[in-house]
Amino acid sequence: MSGGMNMKLISYSYQKRGKMKAIYDRFSESPVIFCKINGYYFVYYVRWSENDPIVTTQDLVEMEIELNVEMDTIEAYRRRKRYK
Repeated sequence: MSGGMNMKLISYSYQKRGKMKAIYDRFSESPVIFCKINGYYFVYYVRWSENDPIVTTQDLVEMEIELNVEMDTIEAYRRRKRYK
């Protein structure tokens, strides 16, 4: 991974139909919605706010890693992503 700023997961909450909403410090006004599939969480969509920076692909990967670590599903995520 590159030398980007690490973001922190501020909060998360369970939503309907197995989804989860998470808030990150770098994108505090842009809730991130996750779905769970095959035992891990992935970004379903971001309710992006113009008050936050543009969300990059690397940001999405960091978000997925942070939530999967928090939810203890990181091993399933790593198997799926096939880390190099």
